[in-house]
Amino acid sequence: MDWKRFSFIALIIIVLFGVVVMVGHTKQPPLLIITSMLATTIAVATPLTLGALSGVFCERAGVVNIGIEGMMLMAAFFGWVGAIYMFHVFELGIGISIALGVFFAVLTGAIMSLLHAALSITFKVDQIIGGTVINILAVGLTGFLNRQLFFGKLSVFGGTVPNSPGVLPTLHVPITELFTPICGAATTCLQNVQAINRVFDQKPIAIAAILLVFVSHYVLFNTRWGLRTRAVGEHPQAADTVGINVTKMRYANVIIGGMFAGLAGAYFTIESVPSFEPLLTNGRGFISLAAMIFGNWTPIGAWAAALVFGASQALQINMQIFRDVIPPQWAFLQQSYIVGLTPYILTMIILTGIIGKTTPPAADGVPYEK
Repeated sequence: MDWKRFSFIALIIIVLFGVVVMVGHTKQPPLLIITSMLATTIAVATPLTLGALSGVFCERAGVVNIGIEGMMLMAAFFGWVGAIYMFHVFELGIGISIALGVFFAVLTGAIMSLLHAALSITFKVDQIIGGTVINILAVGLTGFLNRQLFFGKLSVFGGTVPNSPGVLPTLHVPITELFTPICGAATTCLQNVQAINRVFDQKPIAIAAILLVFVSHYVLFNTRWGLRTRAVGEHPQAADTVGINVTKMRYANVIIGGMFAGLAGAYFTIESVPSFEPLLTNGRGFISLAAMIFGNWTPIGAWAAALVFGASQALQINMQIFRDVIPPQWAFLQQSYIVGLTPYILTMIILTGIIGKTTPPAADGVPYEK
């Protein structure tokens, strides 16, 4: 990813953070606003980051995957259902039920990606159509099962939605405790340290997403597996000539991508809000694809782009906090639907190529004929 893109990303994030600071500085200290925005940005960018990683692994191997949205939605539903049933029907503990819910979500993502791989690689169906089928299937199936399992005759809960076992806990990083002796009795110092500590207090999937970005980058660009993956995405005929099993590599990477999408789905119902609603993902899968493209099909670049979208959504969330102190010249920021358009407007700007052209893998979307 070139410096031009990183500069654009930094500029957008600074602008979004600056707007919130200008609006809310009379109500809260700027440092507290910035750290709050940063913590929210990281959390909100989590499913986008994982969705973008899903796309990177699929497309680096030569398989276009626009079904990430559907994979996320299916994983969100089955992970949530799995956690509920483990907790209420099988009476397992809260922690075990939630952990199994995450497992079911990842497994669902893998199964859906296996379907996409079979359509795209084995049966050579047009990959755009195959991804669209998965998206439509996810919307219809999750909506139907949600009604039947919790509001219909198949429900074991009397036609009501049972209480969720909860969400993944926040992992506390004891930065405040470490710096307390240094600050001593200085109140301002302690307040600043506590504000900064909020950035590091994230939930497990959010932290895992950041770690997976760097692990994925290393795997793709510094290991034999990554070299083979990029080979089958750039020139599958040459890769086949030197003994690389193109079909096997594409299947494996699409399934890995599906597991990332499944973990992104788990974020919605197991880490963020312990409930499910139809169309819960709300286009995040497509925004993830935009982040992948803007990041030039690299994990770190895709993560940086996901942070831009995360910051734009954090803008909407934090504007609600400062709604009562928004000055008249910024009155349009009081309209949540206007501020909510920001990530989608950024998506359109990025996809126009105004920031520069991106280069997909040469064989991306092209079925391989041995």
